[in-house]
Amino acid sequence: MSVMNTREAPVPLVAMVRARGWLARCAQPWWVQLMLRVALAVPFWRSGILKWEGFLRLNDTAIALFTDEFQLHLPGGPYPFPAPAVVAFLSGCGEVLFPVLLVLGIGTRFAATGLLLMTCVIELTVPDGWPVHLTWGAMAAAIVAWGPGRLSLDYLLGDRSPRS
Repeated sequence: MSVMNTREAPVPLVAMVRARGWLARCAQPWWVQLMLRVALAVPFWRSGILKWEGFLRLNDTAIALFTDEFQLHLPGGPYPFPAPAVVAFLSGCGEVLFPVLLVLGIGTRFAATGLLLMTCVIELTVPDGWPVHLTWGAMAAAIVAWGPGRLSLDYLLGDRSPRS
């Protein structure tokens, strides 16, 4: 019969404590905020660059999507988008500009708010995509609430106040 030393912790417990310490060192708020900004920027950027043929020139597919395919799913609807060419242009601009601002970390809360509003409109357009839209909304809301973090131009320009 072996006698266990009461002063030594079991091996799995020691491994868990070490892993927790390693995770705490790696998951710094500034790192998490940077990852949130990049993760939110990527899908919007990828969608946005597909809408353009040249500088401030939308391709025909983007306009056709807002004219013929996309509908707002509201009560009593679906309804077509009003002024689809204008909505397509604004959508394309937002999908390119806001991700750039997010990644650079300048005007971060403004950009995240813009993407949060775009996500709400996208949800009304494609209601079956709610699991992805909920994720985008949560990321945008977190960025608005807690800011861009230390690795951002906003931080360098003086936006250092954490939001609680």
